[in-house]
Formats: sequence, structure tokens, C-alpha cells
Amino acid sequence: MKNYDLEKRRLVLSAVAIGIVVIYTIRLFALQIASDDYRKSADSNAFLKKIEFPSRGSITDRKGKLLVFNQPAYDIMVVTNEMKGHLDTLEFCKALNITKADFINRMNNIKDRSKNPGYSRFTQQLFFSQLSDKDFSAFQEKLYRFPGFYVQKRSVRQYQRPIAAHVLGDVAEVSQSDIEDDEYYQPGDYIGKMGIEREYEKDLRGVKGVQILLRDAHGQIQGRYQDGKYDQRPHPGRDIQLGIDADLQELGERLMEGKLGAVVAIEPKTGQILAMVSSPTFDPRSMIGKLRGKYQREMTLDPAKPLLNRAIMGQYPPGSTFKTGQAVTYYSEGVVSDSTRYPCHRGFYFKGLHVGCHPHAAPISLVPAISTSCNSYFCWGLYHMLSNRKKYKTLEDAMDVWRDYMVSMGFGYKLGIDLPGEKRGMIPNAKFYDNAFKRWNPLSVISISIGQGEVNLTPLQIANLGATIANRGYYYTPHVVRSIQGKKLDKKYLEKHKSKGTYRSYQEVIAGMVSSVRGGTCARAVHPGYTLAGKTGTAQNRGKDHSVFMGFAPVDTPKIAIAVYVENGGFGADFGVPIGSLMIEQYINGKLTPGDAARATALQSRHISYSFKRPLTHADSVRLDSIKRVNIIRDSLKRVKEKQDLIEEEKVKQAEAKREADEKEKKKQPQNEPAIRVEPELKVKSEKDEKDKGGDKKEKEKNKDNKDSRKDTKDKPTIKEKQKEPPKDKHKERQKEKSKDPIKDKQKEQSKDKAKVQSKDKQRNKENVHRAK
Repeated sequence: MKNYDLEKRRLVLSAVAIGIVVIYTIRLFALQIASDDYRKSADSNAFLKKIEFPSRGSITDRKGKLLVFNQPAYDIMVVTNEMKGHLDTLEFCKALNITKADFINRMNNIKDRSKNPGYSRFTQQLFFSQLSDKDFSAFQEKLYRFPGFYVQKRSVRQYQRPIAAHVLGDVAEVSQSDIEDDEYYQPGDYIGKMGIEREYEKDLRGVKGVQILLRDAHGQIQGRYQDGKYDQRPHPGRDIQLGIDADLQELGERLMEGKLGAVVAIEPKTGQILAMVSSPTFDPRSMIGKLRGKYQREMTLDPAKPLLNRAIMGQYPPGSTFKTGQAVTYYSEGVVSDSTRYPCHRGFYFKGLHVGCHPHAAPISLVPAISTSCNSYFCWGLYHMLSNRKKYKTLEDAMDVWRDYMVSMGFGYKLGIDLPGEKRGMIPNAKFYDNAFKRWNPLSVISISIGQGEVNLTPLQIANLGATIANRGYYYTPHVVRSIQGKKLDKKYLEKHKSKGTYRSYQEVIAGMVSSVRGGTCARAVHPGYTLAGKTGTAQNRGKDHSVFMGFAPVDTPKIAIAVYVENGGFGADFGVPIGSLMIEQYINGKLTPGDAARATALQSRHISYSFKRPLTHADSVRLDSIKRVNIIRDSLKRVKEKQDLIEEEKVKQAEAKREADEKEKKKQPQNEPAIRVEPELKVKSEKDEKDKGGDKKEKEKNKDNKDSRKDTKDKPTIKEKQKEPPKDKHKERQKEKSKDPIKDKQKEQSKDKAKVQSKDKQRNKENVHRAK
């Protein structure tokens, strides 16, 4: 007879065995074919991939002059297994000019797998980087005496001229965050940290090469794998040409020596940056080699912040240069016309508000208002624009229209320059003032019409305003890079950005700027070789005012637009105009006349007296806070906030006083008031009611009742007498006992109350008996 149980068991066991085989097969397929983890691990045991670093791309100016290039440098590598027991440590430290403590610290870091995950005592590890040619020559002579140490060649950055440090940037060793963000980098690699070196890192760095070396089971190198068949050669980085004019940049840094501020020059027809000066600056050659960390630490701690690029990070009140944008807005919106004239009696006077102005002819129209920089004209223009309810339904609508004009000119947001760290400045809108003032009117914000109040711009934005006016209403996004080898420039730098202003409004503004140069506030900028348009600015400040200039030339075919901002420089004509006019001449003519060269030397030696112990020099950083970030917003809102704070404080004080009074009142009231103080009054009232009801009885019965009641009172006092009867001593004793034993005190009071009620009941019964008789 067939056993079906055994047959079923055989099938089950077979199915289990087949399942196990299938699972193992799938797992092996995943490990060996689908995943490369084990393959990589096996390869790492058999092969060593040696990285070959590519040369970084060079950087030139717009004329092809070399600014940044590469020079050879050397890294000292070590194989710890080979040096063990064979190294003269003291002699080695002398050769590299390091201390024994430095040597021990470096070796500990190499062997620390948390800091150096790829450590192997049989492979080369980085011991010292960027050894100069001079140091390498001295070290190479003694290299044979240091077993286990090798030299690896690489290149480092070098700077041809000590200019444009903020634009060019620098290169330094990668941080841990850089390694985590991009798998291209490994510990010991170098990356751009600032400026162009940072922004165009992927173009400049190139592509690493790889040599695949074969090693044995102990990790010792046996040679190239298959004679280098699978090696990859490094590809150098792309060369970059900047729009910077090196000679113009050098002149700008000379003229800004001993001053705080920035200069930005733009080519209007392309948006290329011709010069970008931030003062104080530093020598970019100090940021390479072994002393880079020392210099960087000193500049970081310096309160002047020489590492800060003021041209794109400094946010200042633009002053009267902002009036050109206001003129475009008023004229385009129809607020003013050629025939519009506003009064100016040493300033703007209206409803108790006064905005001062210097003396000039009045009433005044648009062109002479720009030429003489009349504050009153632009205050009246903003007031009439924000008060016009025929054109704008509400004050908020009018304010937002004004804001839209400003944004279309490149204010209030980042322009998008190809440098890291750009700031956006500040252009207020209706929502901003709703939150700040809650209730406001055109007079509350009148200061923004002359570039003060809540308005803040960067020097780059002021220069871009000059380029927009030069182009009669449009601009290109400012950019530093002119071309990249083998690659097209980003499209965003080739697109026009049109402002909301009309062509005619820009023509009127240009006429005013030309008039300003010919006989107005920019008279010092006039030059016989070309026509220049300019506008000065004197930006108010907590200390001495800032000196500002914005202009372009030639007027008909603009080649350069420039903005100069000198902190605490006084009037715009004091520093802004001479610096701007000399730089315009340098760019257009290619050189300065002998007379202007002498003026430039004199201007270079004119240092502004800041609050520091020693004078500013080109090589010496100042000891003053770099950007006195102007707290204009706080100043304009200070009074309103103070009033609001006083009202809030008064409310809080009143509430606090009321609360304290309530607490005092509660403390005065006794917590356990005896019932005897309340009940006698109630009982007396009830007796009076009963006597009133028996008012129809005879006088005799009343007299008898009174006599009986008086007899009773001889033995037992009345309720009113009881209320007066307790002596003061007993009352004090009760108060003392009350604090000692409140529970017993309550029980005694309750028993007394009961006795009183019983006596009252007896008295009432007696009265009823007398009445019945």
C-alpha cells in the first residue's frame, strides 16, 4: 500500500531546497553583477589609483594681460611603513623648517582614520602641501636621507599684479563641507574660495587624471596596471578672460588709498565690469603658500573687514544720485512736465515739515533741478505723485507704482553679477510702511525722494543706474567674465532689461546731468576731449556725510558708466567727482595727461581722517569698521516707535496698578468673618417686621410686652447688646486663638451661633404668650 504522507514530505523538502538555491542564486547575482560594492572593495586591495592634478585655467584682463597663472608647487608624501625606525626626525624638521611638535601632530592626523578615512601604512599619504620652489630645492638635496618620503608635483595660483583681490578671489584647501557637496574633491584638494575662483570653479579646475598602479597583498606598489592601458590623462581647466581693465583697476585702487568705499565702472552696451574697487583692499599674493592662514586670520579679525567686497556687499543711502531715477518716474507718470516748476526757499516746507536745500534760483524746473540738485523739487514731485487720487485709487497703489519703477531700474533685488556675496539693498513698498507706521502719508516717506530714509543701494546698483541712463532706458546684467575658453557665456548676461521709464524722460535726465557738469555740482568733471554727464550725491550719515558720484561718457556714444562712493568724504564734489572724472579719462584716452597724473598723485595722498591711530595705506588695513551700515530705517521710524512704546508702557502700568489695588483690597478683607457680625442685623429686621404686623393691638398689650421683654433682658441681654458686649480682651484672645487653632475656633463660633438662635426662639415664644394673654 502506497504511503502518501512520505510522498508529501518529499515534495515539501524538495520545494524548500529549490527555494534556498533560488534565493542564494539571486543574492549572488545582486552582489556580483547588479552591485559593484564588492568589486570596488576587491579592486582597492589590488589596485592603487593615483590622482594626477590638472593645471587650473589662467585669468586675463580684457586686453589679454595675464592676471592669474599657475606655478609649480610640490607636496610631500609619506609611506609610514617605510619610514618606521629609519627617520632622523630632527634633521627632517630642520629641512622643512617645522618643529617636532608639528611633525608629531601631522603624523597623528594622517593615522587618524576619522580625519583620513583612506589611510593605509603601505600607500602614500599627504604630509605637507604647497612647498615652494626655493624650499623644495633645499629639501630635495636631503631627500635620500628621509626614507618613506616622496615628492608629488602640482601647481598653485600666482598673481601677476597686486590688484583686484576681491574680484579674482583665492584658492585654498577644501573643507569637509566641500567634500560632502561634490564627490570630485578629496582631502588635500584645492578649491576656489572667493571671487571668480569660486564662481567659475568648475570651469577653472579642469578634470583630474588617474594612474592605476598594481600592488601586492601587502600594499606595496608593483608597477602600472597593464602598462598604463587604463590610465586617464588630466585635462586642464578653461582659461577665462575678464572685462576688467587692469590699468583702470590699478588707478582706481591708487585713488581710493586711505579712504573707505568702493568704485564700480561698467561698459553700458555690454554690462561688462571695467573696474571694481573695494577699499581697503589687500594683496592677493599674500593668500598663497604657508602664510595664507596667518594673513587671512589677521584680516578676518580686522574691524575694517578688508576681505569684504564693498562694491557688491556695502549697502548705502544713494543720496542725490537717486534723484535721476525719481525724475524718470515723475516724468513718465505725468506727475511733472517740461513746464512744471516747484518753489524752493532753502528747502521743502509743508505742514510743519522742512527738508533743507542749498540756495539757488527758484521756482525751478526739471533740468535745472537735476543740475543744482534741488531737494525741494523732488520732494514736491513725490508728494504730488502719492497724493494723486485721480490717477491712483489709494496711497498704497501709488506707492507700489513708485516701487515698480525702482525695481525696473535694478534696485531692491540682486542684479545677478557673477560674483558670490552680492546684497540686494532696500527699496520700501506700501506693505513695509503699513507694518512700520500702521498709519502713514506722503510726508511720512518724503525723504526717499532724495535718496535718504529707508532707501539703500549698493555701489554696483548705483553704477548700473548710470549705465541704464546712458542706454536711455535699459541695461544688461553686470558681469565680470567676458569670455570662457571653449564655452559660451550664460544667456542671462546677454539679455536686455528694460525699465518702465520712457525714452523722453531719460533724455530730460541726461540734459540735467550734462548741465550739472557744465556749470552745476559736477563742474570739476568737465573735460575738453569728450562730453560727460554726471550727478553728485551727498549722503547723510551719523558722522560726516558720504561723497558720491555717478556719471557716464561720452554722452552720445557711452563707453563707460561709473559710480564712486567714499565714506565720510563730505560733498560729492570733494572726492567722488575727481576720482570718477580721472577714471573716465583713463579709460577713454588710455592714459592721463601730465596735469591729471599730478592730480591723481595728489588725490592718492589725500587720506580721510578716520578714528584710528595710524593713517591708511594701500598695504595697511585700517582699524575702523568697514561699512558703517547706515541705520536710516531706524532713524526714520524712531519717533513713531517711541510713541507706540510709550502708549504700550502706559497701558501696562495701568493694568499693573489695577492688579495691585485689587490684591491689596483682597488682603484687607478677613478670610473667615464671624457669622455674629451679620446675623444680628437680620434678626432685628425680622423682629421689627413682626412688631409691625401686631400694630393693631392695644397700647396696654404693647406696654406689657415691653415690660416682659425688659424683665427678660435683665437675665439675658438682647441681640444688639450682645453685639456690643464682648470685651476687647476677649476679642484679642479670640484673634490669637484663631491663628493657633482655626478648626476649634470655627467649632466654638458655630456653638455660640446655635445658642444665640435658641435664645431668640425662646424670647419669641414668650412674646407670643404675652400677646395671647
